Amino acid sequence: MATIVSFHAHPDDEALLTGGWLAQRAAAGDRVVLVFATDGGAGLAAVAPAAGPLGVRRRVEAAASARALGAAAVVWLGYADSGMADAPSGLVDRFADASLADAARRLVAVLDEEDADVLTGYDANGGYGHPDHVQVHHVARTAQVLAARPPRLLEATRDRTWLARGIAVLRPFARLLPGLTLPGRGIYSAPAQVSLRADVRDQLPAKRAALAAHASQASGGVRTLALLRLLPTWLARRVLGTEWFVEVPRPPREL
Repeated sequence: MATIVSFHAHPDDEALLTGGWLAQRAAAGDRVVLVFATDGGAGLAAVAPAAGPLGVRRRVEAAASARALGAAAVVWLGYADSGMADAPSGLVDRFADASLADAARRLVAVLDEEDADVLTGYDANGGYGHPDHVQVHHVARTAQVLAARPPRLLEATRDRTWLARGIAVLRPFARLLPGLTLPGRGIYSAPAQVSLRADVRDQLPAKRAALAAHASQASGGVRTLALLRLLPTWLARRVLGTEWFVEVPRPPREL
């Protein structure tokens, strides 16, 4: 049995990027620990004031997602959501502004306590370029080196081939799709950069349940998560049935 520490920027990233694979590993008996840098308090959502602060709601959603995936624990590093590059949150203690040493130290504390075998982070582009996702990439790589027992590092990504083509088709209509952010060309990973393609169709119900847990992120305009939740099963198997990772070699140990 292995221990997997899956590091993410915001609640819902775990379901979108790694949900199927984490559910597979949990079902096989591995211990899965979700670590979130932020509570996603600057996320886009049409939340009524009675619902309370968005970050509080998203913590509850993360707990529900963790149950759906079979995760054993959820850990919060305590940083504030940075917001998008072109719309910074303005919150105090944003994750994107955190010193690499401090953020890595917080993550290493989890790795060492769990004696983690595997750590997941994000690719060098931070997926679609969100500042917090880019920071996850740097923090995970630093923490791998600093851990008492450096774990295997798998960087969650996507094969960008078809995604990039789809974005190119949608771009002329972007102004007609409120709430939908279209990234530039430098997203995710080229096929040659992908180390691992995981077939997660057997865990599609768990992954979809985890996505559904993040109800706040399916509101407030045309949202990716809302669209994914509407997919019929046959199409969901095609769109959600594969997850991709870039493997980072363990650092050499000093003699």
